[in-house]
Amino acid sequence: MAETNRNARHVVPSERGGWDVQKPGADRASAHYDTQAEAIDRARQILENDGGGELTIHDEQGRIRAKDTIDRPDPFPPRG
Repeated sequence: MAETNRNARHVVPSERGGWDVQKPGADRASAHYDTQAEAIDRARQILENDGGGELTIHDEQGRIRAKDTIDRPDPFPPRG
């Protein structure tokens, strides 16, 4: 999984069933979930907490299905 963005996560099918959240270059998954939706939510949360980054979502065959850029949280949100 070559990745140019230093802060990225991939949601990939796990060999043991379910879905893994994986950082490119890491030996192990950051997290494991039964559903892809849960894994996507966790990957987004990790990226938001880590200042933003690139999320790549794979399908059941491991092909890239979607990509999303997660922005870092606004340090000065508008008052409402």
